[in-house]
Amino acid sequence: MISIENTLVSEDLVSKEFVCNISKCKGVCCVAGEAGAPLEKDEVDFLQKNYSKIKPYLNDKGTQAIEEQGVFVKGLDGDFETPLVKGEECAYTVFSKNGTASCGIEKAYQQGVIDFQKPISCHLYPVRVQQYDKMTAVNYHSWSICSDACSLGDSLKIPVYQFVKKALIRKFGKAWYQALENHSKMSS
Repeated sequence: MISIENTLVSEDLVSKEFVCNISKCKGVCCVAGEAGAPLEKDEVDFLQKNYSKIKPYLNDKGTQAIEEQGVFVKGLDGDFETPLVKGEECAYTVFSKNGTASCGIEKAYQQGVIDFQKPISCHLYPVRVQQYDKMTAVNYHSWSICSDACSLGDSLKIPVYQFVKKALIRKFGKAWYQALENHSKMSS
């Protein structure tokens, strides 16, 4: 484990390689799983205030799910998460003509309608963050649906932490990221 400020970071972020290969997986991470994307409290507040701006970027199934369940739900563990469409894809998921899943929130961001890219849990993936009383755990999440991303990352020699650089900086700041990068350079 790597200790940076009040975080404990898994060595896997430095030793494992990963680059999303959406042409292969078609964004299945927005569809697979048993729960929606984890949301932080400020993200819930943002979605509540800005849903009307995001709604035009969603499909009818997602809109219906959100209007029935709310812009967020509480998961089995009591944490906030995105609602699902009939227990399947995230309600904010939209699909291209070829069936590739992407984020309607991010579409609104890309069009300049909102200033929020997407939930940090999605932006960080395959990194998962778990908050504890006095520290935060930052771990690599290995999921079989991302095997193509692992293969691509391996062929390009891009470690997980570099793939999610923007998201890590968004979550923890530039100084934190620089400390992680310095650790990586010292350990290689």
